[in-house]
Amino acid sequence: MEKRKLVVLSGAGISAESGLKTFRDSDGLWEGYDVTEVATPRAWKKNPQLVLDFYNMRRKNVAEASPNAAHYGLAELEKHFDITIITQNIDDLHERAGSTNIMHLHGEIFKMRSERNYSLVKETRGDIHLGDLAEDGAQYRPHIVWFEEAVPMIEEAIPVVNSADIFVLIGTSLVVYPAAGLINYVKKGTPVYVIDKKMPFVGQSGLITAIEKPATEGIEDLKKLLID
Repeated sequence: MEKRKLVVLSGAGISAESGLKTFRDSDGLWEGYDVTEVATPRAWKKNPQLVLDFYNMRRKNVAEASPNAAHYGLAELEKHFDITIITQNIDDLHERAGSTNIMHLHGEIFKMRSERNYSLVKETRGDIHLGDLAEDGAQYRPHIVWFEEAVPMIEEAIPVVNSADIFVLIGTSLVVYPAAGLINYVKKGTPVYVIDKKMPFVGQSGLITAIEKPATEGIEDLKKLLID
């Protein structure tokens, strides 16, 4: 029998339980930085060294972090469902937990790309330095979608969301667009499960099941609801 299609939209809340800080938890500051100083094209133009330093530190943080029970729980659900995880997170914790089908809306911390050519992308586990050049001769920058930049993956994510038999929101505040707008592409009549310590507004559908818990606890409830 064909597995039902379960689509997950994950956000910062799932990574927070692995010790990765999120800017939304601290008045717009991220590890003490104003996001406009380190996560916008303007910041890159103004002070590329500061931006590289910031993301080099993020890369170290992610390398030191480990997947938590929520990441592992989603990976386990692959036994029962055809799962696609659309994540707003730049870390690789879903991959390390064993999930196999992941779309990174906002880029990936372990990749870098030419500042001129979006498609010249290369893996990196170490630091990116000023003077590290891509094949086209341009400076490498983090392969991250910054604030004020377009989100190219959103076009690929929309039909995936639309194809869901079950839709799960986990650890996302639904305030960062265009990712937050993906909820609008869930087909009418599709069950939606929302796992978050603080419930985001997801509309008036009667098919929403709210699990108001941290991701690691909420995933256990979700497994019971979907499998048992």
